[in-house]
Amino acid sequence: MRKFVSIFIGLLILIGAGAFAYYLIDSNKKEKPPVQKTVKTVFVDTVQNTSVPVQLPANGSLIAKNRIELFSEVQGVFQYSAKEFRPGQSYKRGQVLIKLNAQEYTASVQSAKSELYNQIAAIMPDLRLDYPEVFPKWEKYLNDYDLEKTTPQLPEISNSKERYFITGRGILSTYYNVKNLEERLIKYTIIAPFDGVLTEAVVTKGALVRQGQKLGEFIDPSVYELEVSIAKEYSDLLKEGEKVKLTDLEGKKNYSGIVSRINASIDQNTQSIRVYIEVKNDSLKEGMYLEAQVEAKQVENAILIDRKLLVDQTQLYIVRDNVLDLVEVNPVYTSEEKAVIKGLKNGTRYVNKPVSGAYAGMPVKVFQDQQKAKTPN
Repeated sequence: MRKFVSIFIGLLILIGAGAFAYYLIDSNKKEKPPVQKTVKTVFVDTVQNTSVPVQLPANGSLIAKNRIELFSEVQGVFQYSAKEFRPGQSYKRGQVLIKLNAQEYTASVQSAKSELYNQIAAIMPDLRLDYPEVFPKWEKYLNDYDLEKTTPQLPEISNSKERYFITGRGILSTYYNVKNLEERLIKYTIIAPFDGVLTEAVVTKGALVRQGQKLGEFIDPSVYELEVSIAKEYSDLLKEGEKVKLTDLEGKKNYSGIVSRINASIDQNTQSIRVYIEVKNDSLKEGMYLEAQVEAKQVENAILIDRKLLVDQTQLYIVRDNVLDLVEVNPVYTSEEKAVIKGLKNGTRYVNKPVSGAYAGMPVKVFQDQQKAKTPN
């Protein structure tokens, strides 16, 4: 009997302990608050279609528009220069850059000119007798002939008889030989074709200059060209005479230029078009690196937005009755940061800052700028 009582009391204790434990667990449960649906706030802008200027970014280094590489077409000793022939030296137009010693060649030219003079003098008696009507002009030519000056052009031949007579005496061939020698004599002296600066000098005074040898480089520092590459899909936006904004690498100095030339062919490797921008400024130097913003044509009835707002490059979020909607747009031009788009009506509100987790049909609240909402008391 005592055994059954002990078992019964133990069961009661176990049942009571379990009930108490269940009570404690149940009392610690907290009711979950009802899930509140959050509505995100978005920033919007209102569409106002206008004329948007398209700016094409590009960069490159400056090259002097007027530049010549100096080469010698003859051989001789470097004898004279109007100034010290050194890099950085400036010359005025018409000043002598390089003059080679041409005494020996000059003597051969004078000999040929003297031979021409003698040939003309030898035919004067025959002209007086056989062709008296042309004698005066040849006499005048002979009297005006100066060996120290450039050989003048021969008198105009009046008829075929005169031509046969002059040609038969070898005067025409001698004349053209003299003119050829005189032209070559000019090449012993190189004259500055414009006001400029010597950027490279390979030879010095007294040095022997050989035919075909490079002597240096000469540029005009007042006008430069910037060669840039523009993607071929924007070729229809460019035209000569367009203004260009230029800045240096540090962005501290600004310059103004114009599109002077556009290459008609496309680079097969890069599929781009070469555009040349003319710029003038006293502070510019050849080889300076500049960044350009080429102002292409105006796009009518368009707006400018951040490129990151586009979805799949052709869609944009707008707000209708506090609900997001995804609509198709027409991107006319896109750069790394901006996009020019068409296809939205005036007054349409579009999202101007990206919204995480956005989707069509998402309920939103439009942020109202408090400063704009304030009215004066």
